[in-house]
Amino acid sequence: MKVLCVIPSRIGSTRLANKPLLPIQGKPMIQWTYENASRCKLLTRVVVATDSEAIANVVRSAGGEAAMTAPDFRTGSDRVAAVAETYPDMDVVVNLQGDEPFIRPDMLDQLLTPYLGGENPDMATLAYPLSEAAYTDPGAVKVITDLQGNAIYFSRSPIPYFREPLQAPVFHHMGIYAFRYEFLMRYRSLPQTMLEKVESLEQLRAIEHGYRIRVSLTQHAALEINTPEEYERAQEFARKFSI
Repeated sequence: MKVLCVIPSRIGSTRLANKPLLPIQGKPMIQWTYENASRCKLLTRVVVATDSEAIANVVRSAGGEAAMTAPDFRTGSDRVAAVAETYPDMDVVVNLQGDEPFIRPDMLDQLLTPYLGGENPDMATLAYPLSEAAYTDPGAVKVITDLQGNAIYFSRSPIPYFREPLQAPVFHHMGIYAFRYEFLMRYRSLPQTMLEKVESLEQLRAIEHGYRIRVSLTQHAALEINTPEEYERAQEFARKFSI
């Protein structure tokens, strides 16, 4: 199985300016993401897709590969598809966001497990146990699944509603996706949907159009970096981080 990993990384950020270039313990965030992804032995090729020459230069200086893309894509997956179409020999395409500097190779292994097992889903994604504090946090995307591990819904709102104090399975979603190559090419041409727009969650487009997303589970909690406070926490996290 040939797997292409594309890391979309745009320079514009409304909450944290120049986020991909910010140093974490002296190394730019995008370099952390690229180098940790490259340690996954299941990936055939890793490419950073960016609209910024500065980001591309950081990646290339670290020995990586960068592809320049237009600045006006609707979503990260659209940017990923633009790069992936130049690699038609790939079987699976991974969309790994550039602001996931602490991605671990075994997490990518877990993401790809359904494909390795011969299931070949249209899409797969990754989630981990949801903390009590994150349940009401709109910045934490929640996902619930059916009994086969396929996503029923993703939301920024608390889901499900607990009428009684029961513990139904709900997970903290990570914005990491794997696509069958053919489905990615189809997905980018699907019209955006209402729930996708109101939640600002691109994966809902696939569900609304009737496609399934397999949710793989990991025990590793991700450190999301979207605010100055989270960026400061990343400095301490990096000191303890190890593959």
